[in-house]
Amino acid sequence: MEKSQLAGIISRLEAMVAEDNPAQEQQRRFEKNGQERGVVTYDKESATFILEELPDKQRFEFDNVDLAAIDIYELLND
Repeated sequence: MEKSQLAGIISRLEAMVAEDNPAQEQQRRFEKNGQERGVVTYDKESATFILEELPDKQRFEFDNVDLAAIDIYELLND
């Protein structure tokens, strides 16, 4: 059985939340077949994930890790 892609996305987002260094901005890049599809930034102050979809630069904010992960999953599987 293949590992869940959604579980992998959630673990990456949770690692951003768990980071203890408030001075350093947490950011993760998501790719498909070597092509960058999106960048997620975690804002500790507002406890939100900001997803920037590439290449059109649309930005979405999520205050829930599950909703952010679902949107990233859909972005990677379009």
